[in-house]
Amino acid sequence: MLPPEGDEENLWVLDRNFDERRAVSTLSGGETFLVSLALALGLSDMVSKNVRIESLFIDEGFGTLDPDTLEIALGTLEKLQAESNRMIGIISHVEALKERITTQIQLRKQASGFSEMEIVG
Repeated sequence: MLPPEGDEENLWVLDRNFDERRAVSTLSGGETFLVSLALALGLSDMVSKNVRIESLFIDEGFGTLDPDTLEIALGTLEKLQAESNRMIGIISHVEALKERITTQIQLRKQASGFSEMEIVG
């Protein structure tokens, strides 16, 4: 998308809800997360044409999403996983994710200062 005349230094997105151009600096935390996720997935797709990528890890950001946007993000990742046959790992503390992710690696901090790891699912 082309930026407005004279503003070539900012990154712009097309807000389909209002059919308008917006500077990235105006996005909410959840919107910023979705844009970052879309860019990461797009770059991953471009790179995978030359290099085989079997896994994708996403570290946080899910806590910035409202329930509806979280549902959209998770649905997109589930669809990507099913269609691409990639393993998608999510690193998060969001409770709603625990209900959706069948296989989990849970870490629990112990009093000794070490962590205990458990594979669930």
